[in-house]
Amino acid sequence: MSGIFGTASSSATSSATLGELKNDVAISNPPEDTISDLAFSPTADILATSSWDNKVRIYQIASNGSSEGKHIYEHEAPVLSVDFSKDGGKIVSAGADKQAKVCDLQSLQTVQVAAHDQPVRAARFFELPNSNGPMLVTGSWDKTIKYWDLRSQNPVGTVTCQDRVYTMDVRNSLLVVGTADRYINVINLQDPLKFYKTLQSPLKWQTRVVSCFADASGFAIGSIEGRCAIQYVEDKDSSSNFSFKCHRDPPSGNVTQVYSVNDISFHPQHGTFSTAGSDGSFHFWDKDAKHRLKGYPTVGGSITATTFNSSGTIFAYAVGYDWSKGFYANNQNYPNKVMLHPIQGDECKPRPSVKKR
Repeated sequence: MSGIFGTASSSATSSATLGELKNDVAISNPPEDTISDLAFSPTADILATSSWDNKVRIYQIASNGSSEGKHIYEHEAPVLSVDFSKDGGKIVSAGADKQAKVCDLQSLQTVQVAAHDQPVRAARFFELPNSNGPMLVTGSWDKTIKYWDLRSQNPVGTVTCQDRVYTMDVRNSLLVVGTADRYINVINLQDPLKFYKTLQSPLKWQTRVVSCFADASGFAIGSIEGRCAIQYVEDKDSSSNFSFKCHRDPPSGNVTQVYSVNDISFHPQHGTFSTAGSDGSFHFWDKDAKHRLKGYPTVGGSITATTFNSSGTIFAYAVGYDWSKGFYANNQNYPNKVMLHPIQGDECKPRPSVKKR
């Protein structure tokens, strides 16, 4: 299968809407506990994982899908978030030890760069036009988000949210923060100390994930109740907002099993997106056509995290127990792995536009 990850096949190999997993490859030496987050470098096929075994692992991915562990470092408690700087030279990780760390991939030195009063749920790099290098934003269960200049020990700004930060994403100057009690805060990073907009999630159940569009014009929200919402930032585009059901079993009598949407990832070129959930499946969607492009068979365990590489040719997904069925469903034989799915043919390409002008 040499080269299958390096170039996208010109023809779709699967049926109209059901995709195949036969070319998916597992990374070698995966984390020893559930993976909480995945991130690809923007400049190379280098994958970082954060996990509940307190570790961050960094892998080099070859064009044939094979992987090689390159570095590993530890936190003092489960790691909940990982992200790359724009130049691919640094990794930030954050976790239940109430801190964020940055690892320099040249020197492989790791330093603490942020602290909170409670576990840090998310950390993301961002850059501003007038800043001299990457900045950092962290969101915590202490109900704050903090901004950090890597050259300073103290935060350069703090914003208090309505409740605990559950999820956060950045794209260009757009920062979206999802908290407990279904609050969604939109921040323009050009004016980072105030909320540009605050809304209650259009989904009626707990927010699990927010993910910014590739063009930063809006964001997707996933909830624990098998639903996804598409939201545009500006009011003039609000007529394009909508939500849809996903990650549900077919009804059995008057009972429908619904599953959490654990992660949403946008394709870097096409602007289409993936959803993945506790049901162990992932799907690719076209928000503009309001259409599901592909669905895939279940992978044998909950999918806890997903990401695309920078060229959009690899979709990585983590399989592990997400505690959605409580402690009794956890067992020694539950799979724990990271899979690499090669994007082939038109799997993630948007539907051709039918609008006439």
